[in-house]
Formats: sequence, structure tokens, C-alpha cells
Amino acid sequence: MPKQEPSVDQWLKEAKEDPRAAQCGMFLTHNGVVRITPKQQVREGIEGLGSVETIKFSYDEAGVDAAVEEALTWPGVYYVRVWLNEGILGVGDSIMYVLIGADIRPNTIDALQKLVGKIKSDLVMEKEYYE
Repeated sequence: MPKQEPSVDQWLKEAKEDPRAAQCGMFLTHNGVVRITPKQQVREGIEGLGSVETIKFSYDEAGVDAAVEEALTWPGVYYVRVWLNEGILGVGDSIMYVLIGADIRPNTIDALQKLVGKIKSDLVMEKEYYE
């Protein structure tokens, strides 16, 4: 069963109250969602798979925790928060939220891209089911 989604507004409020917030010149969020178009079609141009109906989603919790700790060592990064869903998810359901706070825009953008990439490449298991 999918988890209750967090409030990004609440996350930002809490991030700005964190003692490290004074170091941050930018907060950037990512909300990954289940899309109807199969991953192989989007990434590899493979047609004929049908439309995604649901995905089965899980993740390595300890690995995600370690990735968050690592992200806090990257240049200019002072705040990181991650939420991942789990279970059977439908089109439009949120897969993940990531919030990065860093000193300057390039560091924030780079950290968000790097962390989301690591999570998606190494720490999640997704299986698409088609109509």
C-alpha cells in the first residue's frame, strides 16, 4: 500500500528553521511520479509495450540513508531530505520527493541531479505492469 505523501510546504518550512539554513541560498525539490509511458519507450525508443497501468516499487532504505549522508558532504550542500513511496503505485502517484538546500544555484542543481540519479540507478527496484 502506498505511503502518505509529505507536504513540500511543511518540508520547506522545517528546512528554513534548520540551523544550517542560513548557509543555503537555494532550496530545490524533485517530485518523481509514475508516468503512463513505459521507461523503455522514453529512454530507448522501444515501442509496442502498451501503457503503464501500475508499477511495483521498493527501495534499499539503508542505501538511501547512506546516500543522503554522502550528499551532505558535496560542495555547498547543507540540507537534504528524501521520501520514497513503496508498493503498487498507479499513474500519477508520487514515487519520490527530494529536497536539497545548498549555498548557490549550481551546487543545488548538481546535488539534486546527482542524488536523484544515484537513488534511481542504484537504490530502487521498479517493475512496470502494462495495460
